[in-house]
Amino acid sequence: MIDKVISVVMEQQQDYQIRINFGADVPSLLADEPAPLGQGSGPSPMHLLCSAVGTCLTDSLLFALRKFKQQPEPLGCTVEADVGRNEAGRLRVLAMRAHLRLGVPAEQLAHLDRVLEQFEQFCTVTQSVGQGIPVTVSVSDAMGKLLK
Repeated sequence: MIDKVISVVMEQQQDYQIRINFGADVPSLLADEPAPLGQGSGPSPMHLLCSAVGTCLTDSLLFALRKFKQQPEPLGCTVEADVGRNEAGRLRVLAMRAHLRLGVPAEQLAHLDRVLEQFEQFCTVTQSVGQGIPVTVSVSDAMGKLLK
């Protein structure tokens, strides 16, 4: 069952530069391939994939913590993608690693164990991408203590 349809319109500007239009109330974005194909004047499709996974995970962690009236801000996230060749010799994203950082020490957050067990399930993008690309997720607090 489809709950809604998301529509994004892309238009080539020149060479590998693509203007991405998200709709009337959202600013457009220019994407571009890095040199030598493009000019690197915007994020590449792989950058956009990493940012989609990281943004969704960050939002999901914030959502899960706020359900318990917690204030973990400011959250941060770094996503790395391993890019290599598949069996056919084609470049592919082979795996992704996301590391989220809480903005406060873990001791300041109630119900953190429960949140860490479930927040990934709220992430629509990562759960979808993860069906084709392995995505590993870790979380640390503001002091650098690894929690997950």
